[in-house]
Amino acid sequence: MGFLAPWFLLGLAGVAAPLYLHLLRRQTTNPRQFSSLMFFEPRTQASMRHRKLRYLWLLVLRLALLALLVFAFADPFILRPAASVTGDRLTVLVIDHSFSMQAGTRLADAQRQAAATLVGLTGKVQVMALGNRLEVLTQPSTDRAALRAAIAGIEPGWSHADFGELARGLKASVAASGTPVTVQFFSDMQMSGMPASFADLMLPGNTTLVTHNVVGATAPPNWTVASIQAPTELWGSPKDTPPARVEAVVRGYNTPAASIPVVLEVNGHVVARQTVQVPASGSATADFDSVAFGYGWSEGTVRVEPAAGLNDGFAADNSGVFSVRRADPQHVLFVHAASDARSPLYFGAALQASAGSAFVLDAVSEGGVVGRQPSQYALVVLADATALPAEFASELRQYVETGGGLLIAAGTATRALPVFGGTVAQPEDYGEQYLAVGDSDTAYPATALLGNWPGVKFYYAARIVPGDARVIARLSDGTPLLLDRKVGEGRVVVFASGFDNLTNDFPLHAAFVPFVREMASYLAGNQEAGPQAVDSYLTLRTAKEQGAAAAIAVQVTDPQGRRPLSLAQALTAQTLPLSEAGFYQLKLADGRQQVVAVNPDRRESDLSPIPEETLALWRGTPGNGSPLAGSTAAAAGAAPSRVPVSLWWYILLLMLVAAATESFVAARYLKVRRDEEPAGEPLQAAGVARGVVGRGVAGR
Repeated sequence: MGFLAPWFLLGLAGVAAPLYLHLLRRQTTNPRQFSSLMFFEPRTQASMRHRKLRYLWLLVLRLALLALLVFAFADPFILRPAASVTGDRLTVLVIDHSFSMQAGTRLADAQRQAAATLVGLTGKVQVMALGNRLEVLTQPSTDRAALRAAIAGIEPGWSHADFGELARGLKASVAASGTPVTVQFFSDMQMSGMPASFADLMLPGNTTLVTHNVVGATAPPNWTVASIQAPTELWGSPKDTPPARVEAVVRGYNTPAASIPVVLEVNGHVVARQTVQVPASGSATADFDSVAFGYGWSEGTVRVEPAAGLNDGFAADNSGVFSVRRADPQHVLFVHAASDARSPLYFGAALQASAGSAFVLDAVSEGGVVGRQPSQYALVVLADATALPAEFASELRQYVETGGGLLIAAGTATRALPVFGGTVAQPEDYGEQYLAVGDSDTAYPATALLGNWPGVKFYYAARIVPGDARVIARLSDGTPLLLDRKVGEGRVVVFASGFDNLTNDFPLHAAFVPFVREMASYLAGNQEAGPQAVDSYLTLRTAKEQGAAAAIAVQVTDPQGRRPLSLAQALTAQTLPLSEAGFYQLKLADGRQQVVAVNPDRRESDLSPIPEETLALWRGTPGNGSPLAGSTAAAAGAAPSRVPVSLWWYILLLMLVAAATESFVAARYLKVRRDEEPAGEPLQAAGVARGVVGRGVAGR
């Protein structure tokens, strides 16, 4: 027998309280009138008899009640053979199938140990698998054949193991039932699976954890492609643009210093090779600076090839993938006042400031928009345009409401804001008393690198009532400078000044180039995305497509060539979970094709195991002589022969019986005492009289 919380046994000192109260009890008497005390002998009454214990059975019951309460808090248990534990205890077999379990024979070893443990179990058993979440594979069952089939059917996964998710999943699935649970966990016990807070590992009180480490106490050496930096989109002909650059970081875990060959493949063909010097348990960068990508989508792979004689304990993570799309630049419709030749000049120069620009500017005056359809452009820019044809204005509103982007520069003549709504009130000309930007939202894509726009001078700014629009930047006097408003499924951004160098000197600053390019990319919906990670989600429909009345099917092919979406899901699904590493081929609702590169979580490449001391704390066995003695053998891969059985409920039942008995006995003693008082009145009166006389004589 043992105690899970032995420090509570110090509470046994509290049993002295009932004993002390019983010893302090004094006999109470009622004074009686007596005619004369002259014939009574004066003496001092002895009080020793008041110190004797009375009502012994009542005292024993009260002492037992307090002792049982202390024992309940100390949580006593007894160790019983595992085979003797009956079916009221549920055994859960949890097998880790995260990406690191693909190293060597780890997953096969875990399945074999789980099957061997199943043979010696009695009662109901449940099988689960752990990746980034806890998957329930079977319900509690005594069907050993079905349980063995569930264990054998666990396939290698690509997720990152989260041991905190194991604790949360157990609380949600089995602990709420109140049934005692023994969790047999089979894993490589990877250190990277530990949550940030150890409190996230806490299991319910009715759960016993037994760990089975399927590998040794030391991690094997492992080289991996830790990260890849490559362009996601290229614009224009390969002949007119410079070659692309690809950087790959090669990292070693528990590895000696070595020369590691690195290979770059594009669409299955080796295009470059390089050897990098990786220091011991360090990292190095491989640079491929002359890579040509053709039109359309290209699938790239960077692979490390450890030299002969170097042991690599995890070959599955020796490569990383990325995808690149090359296309012709997108067209931007820039509408300006007939007298304004500066705005399209500065704006167009900023868009095409470097080779391979994603945009081509089509600049027209207000009268030149007749016959042009906004839907044919990536975005539309209005620079102080005040006289738009009614038909074009109507098409522009429809374009924005269905997902298009519109940028408006108010300039000096604008009094109404198309699509955005509202009017321009009290235009302000600061003249020589220019203003600077007083506040700017650095989380906004177009202003992320600008800070408070240092050095930019604003001589004129239209006063715009924001309404429900988001104010991105303000001038030093509080005037809204940059506003963003969602209209339908699209967005309208208003710049309260102009794009010339008359209303401000912003176009003369280097910051104007990234501002224009980021703003154009934001409104055109060009959201660059590098390689994705397993367990992330991919958006299948744009805001415009989600708002369409008719559902259009998307086509998805996973890295194994399978179709992960059913027909119903292809018509309605908004996102796609990326559950496997490799290339996903997509044909989206608007007809666009896309190739998404997905890599495993690189935390899985560090195979360092959890120290045994930490595992002992998780199992609830911080030292020798611990209650879960069977866990020591379990850590080496053997099932425990003895398991703890708590006595807490039995002690609570005894406390209930003791409390009921104590109440009955106390009531009985009290009744007897009241019934006996009248018969003893003369003697008690005489005793009181003798006491009074004695004290009086002594006083004289």
